[in-house]
Amino acid sequence: MSIADQQQHHPGHRWMLEALKLAQGALDKQEVPIGCVIVHNDSKIIALGQNEPVRLKNATRHAEMCALDSLFAQHDLSTAQKLLSESILYVTCEPCMMCAGALRLAGLTQVVYGCSNDRFGGCGSVLDIAKDPMSGTLPLQCTSGIEGDEAMRLLKLFYMNTNVNAPQPKDKSKKLKKSSITFE
Repeated sequence: MSIADQQQHHPGHRWMLEALKLAQGALDKQEVPIGCVIVHNDSKIIALGQNEPVRLKNATRHAEMCALDSLFAQHDLSTAQKLLSESILYVTCEPCMMCAGALRLAGLTQVVYGCSNDRFGGCGSVLDIAKDPMSGTLPLQCTSGIEGDEAMRLLKLFYMNTNVNAPQPKDKSKKLKKSSITFE
């Protein structure tokens, strides 16, 4: 059986396809294309999120954080934590260090992601926040590679184009001052 066939037979493949739809939606809004869904008991999406830092002008508005906020807005703390302990988060790209820590603190124990995050990954690519000792939390069980090629394709599309929301480069030549020291 090929790797593609194995991925399609992964029990969470259909949920990753939902996360990819959200990532495409983020790309359409000129956000970094990352989407996620939180699935309770492998039967129902209970929260979803997509990257929104540009729209909300808040660098912490990653897909995972938006999904957590959505879930906690719908339920009291103990209900939300119980739901999370029985759920799996499917996200198109490996959670960054911030998100991996937040997912653990919120009570989630399982993450399935598409592609690795070689710059900021918190599930082993850069740091292993998912497994490092953290008081009062359980480690995250992470599975990677489900629809990773498609997740990477979306990221490449985003970075291939000019990011119209990126700040304009500053002219640093004005900051350079001529030295008053002379050498003879």
